[in-house]
Amino acid sequence: TTSKSPRWVRAYKWERYEAETHVRAIVIEVGKTGALTPVAELEPVDIAGTTVSNASLHNRDEVVRLGVRIGDLVVIEKAGKIIPHILRVNESARSGREESFNFPTKCPECDTSVHQDEGGVYIRCANPQCPAQLRETLNFFASRPAMNIDGLGEKLIKKMIQKGFVDSIPSIYRLEQHKPELIKLKGQEKTSIENLFHGLRESKKQPLWRLLTGLNIRHVGQTTARTLELEFGTLDEIAAQTIESLSKTPDIGPVVAKSVYEFFKSDYGAGLMKELSELGLNCGIKKQQTDEASSKVLSGKVFVVTGTLPTLSRDAAEELIRQHGGKPTGSVSKKTDFVLAGDAAGSKLDKALELGISVISEQDFRSMIEP
Repeated sequence: TTSKSPRWVRAYKWERYEAETHVRAIVIEVGKTGALTPVAELEPVDIAGTTVSNASLHNRDEVVRLGVRIGDLVVIEKAGKIIPHILRVNESARSGREESFNFPTKCPECDTSVHQDEGGVYIRCANPQCPAQLRETLNFFASRPAMNIDGLGEKLIKKMIQKGFVDSIPSIYRLEQHKPELIKLKGQEKTSIENLFHGLRESKKQPLWRLLTGLNIRHVGQTTARTLELEFGTLDEIAAQTIESLSKTPDIGPVVAKSVYEFFKSDYGAGLMKELSELGLNCGIKKQQTDEASSKVLSGKVFVVTGTLPTLSRDAAEELIRQHGGKPTGSVSKKTDFVLAGDAAGSKLDKALELGISVISEQDFRSMIEP
């Protein structure tokens, strides 16, 4: 299983939604990890009630497998009415004017030479200061799965990069020096800028696992970030580990261990860690202090949080469960010990009642963890 879903699940979808259209162009998008993704720009076509004008080609190998060229007539499928992708090329419709697509050898955003993952299919820009990577990295750093910074959205980030106000993750915490210019930015009011600064101040208090998630370390998502915080406690302690010691951590294999090790040993990672610490972000608490501070009253207990609680968000409730030794999960089963339910709990509450699982309120939950 992954942190989101069991890998053994298969969905059989009988309906297929297809259409033919021409490929106008193939462009390269650069993601937050530097991966270069080819995207087909299409003549707009209606499929399953929406207009499709783009379809990801995923990687260079997929472009070669499909044999797609600029100008080709292609069959687009929208399986399950969700994500469009190119099924095949209608080669019989070729006129001879179609153009082959040559995958770039340099990043289209910063002109840095690209390289292919060892043993993988993705081709990446290795420049951590690449403008496209910076834009996507800041978008992700501020997003809800990571630091959850209110007021720092995609459009504002793009404007700030264009104006030269930000050039790294730490630079967003130095925006006070650009406050007059920020207020003058088109579409930005003084109130929204104040909200941004409030969001930045609050984000410094976020737990270490959120910071680790937002640092854009390859293969490190929320689950791995929580594991690293639980095992080592601080950024300094994580950075001090070897690949071997990281590999011995529960649920962390050699690939993830190597990625974490290389990030913190790189000049970029070490410099980033130092700056964020100096800027006052929460870089964790030593493990022995954490062990002393947190109780294990919920040890071995499995919880499902559902509905709207009076004072806790779902994330906050799940974090409290973890801090006290419990395990939050997303679905109700016979292994669930408690369902923490708020208003509009829905089907998870129904299933808990059907299985005879204890349903508790926020007040009940607090009485379990508070002395």
